Amino acid sequence: MVSAVTNPGANTALQSLNKTNKALDHVQQKVNTGLRVSGPKDDPSTFQIAQRLLGDKGGYQADQIALSLGQAVVGTALSAGEGISELLTEIKGKVVQANQAGLDPESQSALNNDIQALVGQIGTIVGSASFNGQNLIASGATSFSVLSSVDGSTIAVSAASLDATSLGLGGLSVVGSSGAAAALASINSAIPLASSRLSSLGSSAQAIQGQSEFNSKYTDILSESIGTQVDADLAVEAANLQALQVKQRLGGQALSIANSRPQSLLGLFGNG
Repeated sequence: MVSAVTNPGANTALQSLNKTNKALDHVQQKVNTGLRVSGPKDDPSTFQIAQRLLGDKGGYQADQIALSLGQAVVGTALSAGEGISELLTEIKGKVVQANQAGLDPESQSALNNDIQALVGQIGTIVGSASFNGQNLIASGATSFSVLSSVDGSTIAVSAASLDATSLGLGGLSVVGSSGAAAALASINSAIPLASSRLSSLGSSAQAIQGQSEFNSKYTDILSESIGTQVDADLAVEAANLQALQVKQRLGGQALSIANSRPQSLLGLFGNG
């Protein structure tokens, strides 16, 4: 039936064109955002999974900040401790010189002055070995904990006092033969004590670094997993976009043809 009131062909063509336009808008959104799933209406279940993974990623990123802070605190202490260890070696050399038999008092006094200056440098280093208000090698230093995982686990870092008094070098003097002998005993005890405390700091630094490396790799894994869930394949979407654009033009032409069909009615009634 040919009717001027109802045009089924036009209705069908319009429905098809609307469907094509909707699909084209969806593909253009993917191309614009780079995401296959940009909201819950795109794919509810995938969106839910991706949001959970994003939460996990955020937690590990926050944990990474805490680990980086811990690394800086321990690294500062280690660098200072290495400097102190070198000073202890210099002090021992001076003390050994002061223990030479027959050394005149003037030479002993000069060596003692050098030793006091080196001990003073230890104090300077200890005083400056603070990061973010935390000094692990100062006298009376306290241990602290570094957040290591999103479940609240921590890495305990023990304090390692390396000031002169804690190392048994308070009042060190090589004046006189008895003083020089006592100083040698003190420095011989201080060097292995400092090494032991530095070793403990080094173990803590290794633990923090290892956890930090794991967190970094796991964060990358989470990012890749999230990308697999929600990222659009732009090569595929580019091909879809071109196909839909062609389909849209064809749909427009089909609608135009369908709309022109009622014009054939005029031929049935002649030119009048």
